Amino acid sequence: MTKEKKTIVVKLGTSILTAGTKSLSKEHILEIVRVLAKLHAEGNRIVVVTSGAQAAGRDALGRTTLGKNIANRQMLAAVGQTYLIDLWAELFAIYKINIGQILLTRADLQDRERYLNARDTINALLDNGFIPVVNENDALVVAEIKVGDNDNLSARVAVLADADVLFLLTDQNGLYTADPNKDPDAKLISEVDEITDEIKGIAGDSVSGLGTGGMSTKIQAAQIATMSGIEVNIVSGKHPEYIYEFNSQQHHGTRFKAKSNPIERRKSWILSGQKPRGTVCVDQGAVDALVNNGSSLLPIGIKTVDGDFARGDVIKVCDMRNHEIARGITHYDSQDLQRIKGVKSEEVANILGFEHGTVVVHRDDLVVVA
Repeated sequence: MTKEKKTIVVKLGTSILTAGTKSLSKEHILEIVRVLAKLHAEGNRIVVVTSGAQAAGRDALGRTTLGKNIANRQMLAAVGQTYLIDLWAELFAIYKINIGQILLTRADLQDRERYLNARDTINALLDNGFIPVVNENDALVVAEIKVGDNDNLSARVAVLADADVLFLLTDQNGLYTADPNKDPDAKLISEVDEITDEIKGIAGDSVSGLGTGGMSTKIQAAQIATMSGIEVNIVSGKHPEYIYEFNSQQHHGTRFKAKSNPIERRKSWILSGQKPRGTVCVDQGAVDALVNNGSSLLPIGIKTVDGDFARGDVIKVCDMRNHEIARGITHYDSQDLQRIKGVKSEEVANILGFEHGTVVVHRDDLVVVA
């Protein structure tokens, strides 16, 4: 039986690339490359999202410690990115596979035109048999435009690539019912149908101390990807062969099922590319209308407005317990919303002296995440 060819995104954290040490493990990375090359040879489209630039920089400079100020970390990333991409190129060349490097920041994902350019570049590389190797541009990025962790970056890349499956390789076997390092009775959760508050609540933090992503960031990434119709698997990075075995329907780690009715591409961009600039909390009537009826957000349902945001920014919509239920593109800035919150739509023009429509967030620009 012929295997179905897939677009597969594989995210590798620093602790995986170093095999738990302070330096990159060329031997372990080669094992990962060997598995990915096998999948590539079968016609699958492969994207690698790699951490490790700073670790590579330390290797190149021969320093295991260095001051942790921003300039030093960016210097390590600048040196390490070259070293790291050369290593990926060298190892994939063993299997006669060429790669292409892509460095991204949140600004590339927030701007619609740059987002589409990044998507086109990734797909052009895949269409021509290359393996895109993606990392955040840590040499220049600042906090305001930083994605923050490569788990979330990988989910966004998976959306860009219109992937079928995302693998998050970690230092644990998957998601457990409790922290397995603290609770001997913790059980591996083999499959997650829906990411609930309970699932989010049991996600702990990274124990390696080598990277920025813990289990909670993997759950965030899984939510972005699964809502876009992408299956997500958290597996042990100690066993890269699990990636291949998953494709053969063997089961290791934790599988998050893709939504059967994924959100459309524009809404994927709202969810995956945009950092919310503010928050509005709404009453229960508005919650029901948004979640159950597919309605737009009206000013009458808004109780509080937090943050400083402009018209056209993405904002979070929360219930009165501050649980996020949706996010979307606002038609009004934060100052105007403070003036019209809780009022009927027909009163907006009288209060402001103008209006940008009768809704705050139109349902076409709204993604329900509850």
